[in-house]
Amino acid sequence: MRIELPYGRGRTAVLLPEERVRAVLSPPLSTRYPAVPAEELVARALASPIGSPPLEDLARGKKHVVLLASDHTRPVPSKVIVPPMLSAVRRASPDARITLLIATGCHRGTTREELEVKFGRELLEQVEVVVHDCADRDSMVSLGTLPSGGPCLVNRLAVQADLLLSEGFIEPHFFAGFSGGRKSVLPGVAARETVYANHCSAFLSHPCARSGILDGNPIHTDMLWAARKAGLAFLCNVALNGGHEVLAAFAGDCDQAHRAGCRYVEGLCRAEAPLSDIVITTNGGYPLDQNIYQAVKGMSTAEAVCREGGVIIMAAACEDGCGGESFRRTFQDEPDAAAILRRIEAVPAHRTEADQWQSQVFARVLTRCRVILVSRAEPALVRSLHMLPAATVEEAVALADSLLGFPGSITVIPDGVATIAAPAAG
Repeated sequence: MRIELPYGRGRTAVLLPEERVRAVLSPPLSTRYPAVPAEELVARALASPIGSPPLEDLARGKKHVVLLASDHTRPVPSKVIVPPMLSAVRRASPDARITLLIATGCHRGTTREELEVKFGRELLEQVEVVVHDCADRDSMVSLGTLPSGGPCLVNRLAVQADLLLSEGFIEPHFFAGFSGGRKSVLPGVAARETVYANHCSAFLSHPCARSGILDGNPIHTDMLWAARKAGLAFLCNVALNGGHEVLAAFAGDCDQAHRAGCRYVEGLCRAEAPLSDIVITTNGGYPLDQNIYQAVKGMSTAEAVCREGGVIIMAAACEDGCGGESFRRTFQDEPDAAAILRRIEAVPAHRTEADQWQSQVFARVLTRCRVILVSRAEPALVRSLHMLPAATVEEAVALADSLLGFPGSITVIPDGVATIAAPAAG
């Protein structure tokens, strides 16, 4: 059986013994193609907002409008979403000051070159652009205490805007349920300590802090509360296929429109499979497979349908190596993944550390399954992070068989980020 997997900026093909493959989880989201151009889908969404008056009505008479925009780490088609949103604002309030606030969360600041690629030079010359810095306490204001008990500190520009808007895209998220919507505020433009409180070990351990779950998810509850408190009035989010083309757009209220988009995405990306000995997956290719830190997302999807004691094969280019310094140290300094997990789970919310959430999920995966990484990362680095390196997926399968002591059954998840995997009943 020949299966193509997204890998880096391209694809890699793998040949597998057909009789061993129990399932190939390729939900329609990855392969569906748009029926109409992206611009038309966004225009339709803006013309028929969900749970909200039209954007023009909201913008009328406003003096300062802030639009929360995604950063360089997300494949959001901002050139398609942002211009019609800004046009609606200008039609209603031609003299309004408009600021693009780049929602970096705790990522590094987006560079000017990256901004030009994402938005286009012409658009950047028409608006003020501010890149959020989660460590700049002077730029934050307090909105009180999150439902979780953590401090809610959000960028002053967002809070003091006459009208706060956001753009984004919706995909399964390995502990927030889905991306998009309220995430533009928290973690998007929140202070570091607010993000850390929301990403605490107790929340990551919660059974509802999983891909595809919003209701009962304490991480989502905090995020939505922060978005409401900050005054996020209107959003436009899109759903993308495997080629990052827009399949659908949803505009309106930050909860109602987002949930409509989540229902759409879930219907196209949830898939079931019997537990297998070996699960092969990816991080959906570039940009999310640039480092090992991000590749944990795809591993968590594979974990759901890999039997305990089985093997996960992650194909991710990882051209940037590890990706998170504290994440790297956590695993290089302690050879026992179970000990790492116990230590992290004992950390109180107010002492959450950088990258702790990613380390917690990775440690959980490692305590249940062995992981083989097919990548361009240095083999020594891969081994230091409790994984085994392989040059090809075929080599990884042979290695997995050796670890298991027999030719194991195989499930393939071509895009681990865009799939909500669940074990089949019975």
